[in-house]
Amino acid sequence: MGPAGTKAEHGDQDEQSNLTYTDRLTGLGNRVRLRDKVRQLAADRSADPAPFTVGIVNLDGFKPINDLFGQSAGDEILCQVAHRLKACVPDGATVTRHDGDEFAVILPLVFERNGADRAGQLIKDVLSAPYDLGDRNVRLSASLGFAVYPFAGGDFEDLMKSAETALYRSKRRGRGQITVYSREIAQEMKRATQLEQALRNAIINDTVDVHFQPIVRLVDGRVLGFEALARWIDPDLGFVSPAVFVPLAEERGFIDTLSETLLRKAAEATLAWPRDLFLSFNLSSVQLMDPRTSFNTLSILNSVGFDPRRLEMEITETAVMSSADTARRIIRELKDAGIRISLDDFGTGQSSLGRLREFTFDKVKIDRAFVSAITTDRISEHIVRAIVTMCKGLELEVVAEGIETEAEAEALRQLGCGMGQGYHFGKPADSGATLRYLLEHHHEFAVIDRVTA
Repeated sequence: MGPAGTKAEHGDQDEQSNLTYTDRLTGLGNRVRLRDKVRQLAADRSADPAPFTVGIVNLDGFKPINDLFGQSAGDEILCQVAHRLKACVPDGATVTRHDGDEFAVILPLVFERNGADRAGQLIKDVLSAPYDLGDRNVRLSASLGFAVYPFAGGDFEDLMKSAETALYRSKRRGRGQITVYSREIAQEMKRATQLEQALRNAIINDTVDVHFQPIVRLVDGRVLGFEALARWIDPDLGFVSPAVFVPLAEERGFIDTLSETLLRKAAEATLAWPRDLFLSFNLSSVQLMDPRTSFNTLSILNSVGFDPRRLEMEITETAVMSSADTARRIIRELKDAGIRISLDDFGTGQSSLGRLREFTFDKVKIDRAFVSAITTDRISEHIVRAIVTMCKGLELEVVAEGIETEAEAEALRQLGCGMGQGYHFGKPADSGATLRYLLEHHHEFAVIDRVTA
């Protein structure tokens, strides 16, 4: 009885040990296994600390798989990922799985950045092949972050923190990206975090401002409306470009708060304008994926007392393509309320003509890249002419962006372009300067102002 009992106890202990180190779904080692392997490898090389590399692999867009096809389909993909990772890493490497769709690899013979990048490219390519779910195939991409020991960390916790920083940077840059940790990347991420906190504080303190740039009728220069543009001057950072802080707000998940704050401020400012002027406002790609966008927009307009028929929402083709069905529903709801929809940066997307057929736009804005070359490049001139002619046939209004000279304005008039905006007609200005601009450029302003006073 004694020996048999001892054998059974050993069996229980072995099984318990396996559970401690093993991911039940895939059979790979878990984070505990990863920690012990990294510590053992570091100890083996302590006398002569030869480098090795740790990488984190995260699947892009995995959550919708579970939502659409069920957890069993998600589990099947995770098992296929585990199989592919084991098959593509070199001999001596270790593959583990952590929570959800995150895996890790230890590469003992990868000593530097280029080797880590090559290993990452191979892993990315292998994981991008279709996954067979029986009745359907699914494609996924993967983002990767690598850290090289001992440069990115001398112990397990620091090394993994560096790999996570690299992965986070990959995720910020888009799908299917590879990043190898460096001090420069760490500084970049630190600055981004500081910028995020400053922007959050600016939103709370209501110090992100709205400026307005005039949109005019080209034939006579009459002001027809203004585009609202976000402006932020931080006490410590100085002027921060919207090309920097708007994408940051999208990435960090508070673009809706920023956009709604700016829309409210813009709508309130326009109450002092003549009622025939429209307000043009930009919707981000994130908002075009949020079913609450139309309700939130209309709620703001209602609370301010702004007529929705005076509002135009500018969207880009890229934003529409991110989630076409949801975007189509949001656009329909906004149009049903009287809001007009403008397609921004026209001509720079990959399938703009298809977007014009699929969505019911009211206006097209020709990208400044074509406008700036219209007087010097015949190809740009022909492209603008074609866009204007096509839009007339589709009964779409046209605005040319980025007009900086009278020669450009005249060329656009000759081509039949109806509206324009750019520094030639006025730079973006705050609400007070915009009112002064209207006093000079809108002949009905004084009359309307007296009537509405």
